[in-house]
Amino acid sequence: MIPLLRQRLRRDWLQLSLWVIGAVLLAYAGYAGVTQSYSTVADRQEVLAAVAANPVILMFRGLPSGTSVGAFLAFEDLPWLAMLAALMSTFLAVRHTRGDEEAGRSELVAATPASRTLPLLATIVHGLAANVVLGLLIGLSLIGAGMDAAGSLLLGAAAAATGVSFLGVGLVAAQLMRTSRGANALTVWLLVATFLIRGMGNLAGTPSDDLSRIDSAWPVWLSPFGWAEQIRPFDENSPWPLVLGFAFGIVLAVTATVLQSARDLGASFIAERGGRASARAALASPHALVWRLAWGSLLGWVIGGVLTGFLATTLGGIAGQVAGENPAVAQILEKIARAGDLDEAMITVFFTMLGVLAACAGVQTIIRARQEEAHGTAEPVLAAAVGRVRWLADYAIVATIGVALVVAAAMVAAYVGLAANGAPADLFRVVTVTGLGQFIAASVFTALTALVFVLAPRATLGAGWTLVGVAAVLGMFGPLMGMPEWLTSISPIAVTPVVSHGDVDLRGLWWLVFAVVVAGAGALTLMRRRELASDG
Repeated sequence: MIPLLRQRLRRDWLQLSLWVIGAVLLAYAGYAGVTQSYSTVADRQEVLAAVAANPVILMFRGLPSGTSVGAFLAFEDLPWLAMLAALMSTFLAVRHTRGDEEAGRSELVAATPASRTLPLLATIVHGLAANVVLGLLIGLSLIGAGMDAAGSLLLGAAAAATGVSFLGVGLVAAQLMRTSRGANALTVWLLVATFLIRGMGNLAGTPSDDLSRIDSAWPVWLSPFGWAEQIRPFDENSPWPLVLGFAFGIVLAVTATVLQSARDLGASFIAERGGRASARAALASPHALVWRLAWGSLLGWVIGGVLTGFLATTLGGIAGQVAGENPAVAQILEKIARAGDLDEAMITVFFTMLGVLAACAGVQTIIRARQEEAHGTAEPVLAAAVGRVRWLADYAIVATIGVALVVAAAMVAAYVGLAANGAPADLFRVVTVTGLGQFIAASVFTALTALVFVLAPRATLGAGWTLVGVAAVLGMFGPLMGMPEWLTSISPIAVTPVVSHGDVDLRGLWWLVFAVVVAGAGALTLMRRRELASDG
């Protein structure tokens, strides 16, 4: 057990450090944002009243539990801290189970006197320890900031309990699916579904008379995110929902152990779909192969783009109406968007989220190139009349097409929403300018990930997702947390062109274009001199 834990720690120390540090910084920055931007009870009451009076917004925010600084901090931060813990845990679980089977590492361990289930048990212990550290450091950081000790520790424990729940989800998904990519996709879809279920439970809840608190409806008990919120840190400080989160994760971990005992190494309970006996004529080129490998994951991001675009001009209209009636909400939107009127601000806010989705589509496609290289399936392609530069260029082209499809799908959905609502023509121009700006911003992540892939191939996966994660936190939450403008401007998605009072503010457009050209050209130029790195 100990050697396996040491081996997992050596592989994961950087990734886990980034996840944990990111969560701690998010918690601390959330505290700073609340104390600076909502320093009075009246400020916090105003925001909570606006949210409670328009419950559709609750789908994307936490559970109101009062106007104290701590309760407001939990309302602002807990869903995102739980999300970080859940993502960290599912990726960890799949990486050390199905991922190790794909890479052949599980077979090496199986050749030793180690028992059949020992690697899985080591992964469970590893995941539990990572969540304990994450939760403890979140709690200690808030205590250090002067917050109540019990509430701080329970806030950290709530995030950790959600992480343990999804550690179990990842372990079971790795048993069900044939590939690590399929297992990760299954866990992410479950994560998104349970997050929305939590939101619907809050949406259907009962607000208090002063609109500062909501008693959730029963659907929240179907979601680990809902369990975490029912702890209500800094308000009720009720620890018993923690039991649900930890117990759910442990039960799923035991289930995964039983399932692994009942299958052969490399097998799965959901069979992989059989392929055609012969390929279509359309697959007779290297870029067609890349498209065939990537289109499934790109489809998911395109669906996300459609939903974002539609919400930007339908849900956005409702939120804009709320903001028009409540100066505090309007101030929030203006901080994020820094755009003109509220309708323009709402589109900018939602399209910031679109930039993150599009960046994920591009980064995931470049990471697929690294996976093909690491698994050895790139070698047969490169053994044909396909150079290394063309091989990488095909992935870069498909990644760029994927980014464009995500943005285009969102823009079309936004146009439909505007047309259905009879919106003025100016908003169509806002959608066009903002969408094209987010396309450039998302392309920056594609180019930078390709450059990392060439210079440090083993760091491609971690660096690609870390870049997107940091940019998302800075661009989407930085203004809310009171971060200085120079810091939030580091995020490409925060410096894209926007329409402000009828004029187009180009902001950092030329820097974004410069970054795409330099990183993309550098990656393709250096790829010519790089050897394949199939291990790792």
